[in-house]
Amino acid sequence: MTKVKICGLNNVNDALAAANAGADFLGIVFEPHSRRHVDMHDARGLIQSFRSKWHTEEPRWVGVFANQPLDEVNHILNYCNLDMAQLSGHESLEYCGQLVQPALKVFHVRNDSPAQSVLLEMKQSLKTYQDKGHMCMLDTFKEGVLGGTGQVFNWEVAQALARDYSFFLAGGLSPENVDEAIRLARPDGLDVSSGVETNGQKDAGKIVKFIIQVRQTDEAFKDASLLSNHRKATP
Repeated sequence: MTKVKICGLNNVNDALAAANAGADFLGIVFEPHSRRHVDMHDARGLIQSFRSKWHTEEPRWVGVFANQPLDEVNHILNYCNLDMAQLSGHESLEYCGQLVQPALKVFHVRNDSPAQSVLLEMKQSLKTYQDKGHMCMLDTFKEGVLGGTGQVFNWEVAQALARDYSFFLAGGLSPENVDEAIRLARPDGLDVSSGVETNGQKDAGKIVKFIIQVRQTDEAFKDASLLSNHRKATP
């Protein structure tokens, strides 16, 4: 199944709504310039409150960082008992290797450059980090913004990359376009924030709608695959 990460959470009710809807990952933003930034003490309390009410290992908690000192990131990972670090800046392989939790490295895909040059750049980035065992994410490039753009990049780039690489897909996803995103790009996971918000706040109804659409599309692919295999096996 396609994994789903609901990002930009800042209260336990939204986190529980996402978990109940079937989210695989829950994201808290620690990048200080983001409008979704959460203080680490509040984040610790949020996660503790969630885990007191939700008694399974999944969904996993992901801290979102960008160009922050390694010691600071590791301290927050430990202090908040996070399961993973999503890195949206220019973090190096060496940096990722020194984290106390697994890394999910984000690469930003430009819409203002030729698709072929973008594709070559992304192939090199994904290969470099995945060869060292790190998970990767593709998000939309926007000057001066490291995430949460609410904008889609050229999914044909993702489609080409999916032939050889696994990745999460982010950038402008919503309940209305996620079916197309899955069918075209076939990502291992999806990361959504603004697409499940209303007036800048998480909307439980949109979260449910998003995840239901993901699961329906997954089932459609599964059924199509089973039918294809049956036809191949039938003399």
